[in-house]
Amino acid sequence: MFFDALIITLLFSAFAISHSVLASLKFKKKLTSKLGDRIAFYRIFYNVSSILVFLLIYEISPKPDYIIYDLSFPFDIIIVLLQIISGFALLWILKSINISEFLGFSQIKRFSNKSYNTNDLDERMELRKDGVFKYSRHPVYLFASLFLILRPTMDFFYLIFLLNMLIYFYIGSYFEEKKMLTIFGDEYKKYQIMVPRILSVNMLIKK
Repeated sequence: MFFDALIITLLFSAFAISHSVLASLKFKKKLTSKLGDRIAFYRIFYNVSSILVFLLIYEISPKPDYIIYDLSFPFDIIIVLLQIISGFALLWILKSINISEFLGFSQIKRFSNKSYNTNDLDERMELRKDGVFKYSRHPVYLFASLFLILRPTMDFFYLIFLLNMLIYFYIGSYFEEKKMLTIFGDEYKKYQIMVPRILSVNMLIKK
């Protein structure tokens, strides 16, 4: 199973690296210099291609038939309920994000209206510091991690996949913050000092 874990990790790492490079400001600026305002279509291309590549990697990854644990009643029900709660929390956080901008629809609309600003590159960034963003700089990663971790049954493939996802979330948040520092400068530095990257229990207690 060591080689299965290695193959899964290598495939996922290839996806994660390419995903991060294609999302970097440096790459987007080079692309904008060639495409001009047609960079408006990049976001939706990036999202769709990422999903397709991720599904392909999932399909070709080895899936050894080995169960690590299978919780019995009532623990399985408790874990599922906690997973559902974390899923709803994730959806609630996503409501505070401009979904149309995130998916790439707003960019195409601005392009159609001939009002696209190439300084936005492929996305008009926004710094949120209210609501749950007062406790975590990356609440989407936090609740996505909880949703993935809370499993009543754990097999070998999912465990390796989970570990890769958690590492990717943490490393990805680092590069995402470099991007935010470039865009928002000192305002984001102050935000970093006040709010933890993932979650501060002490801040929740104080509040």
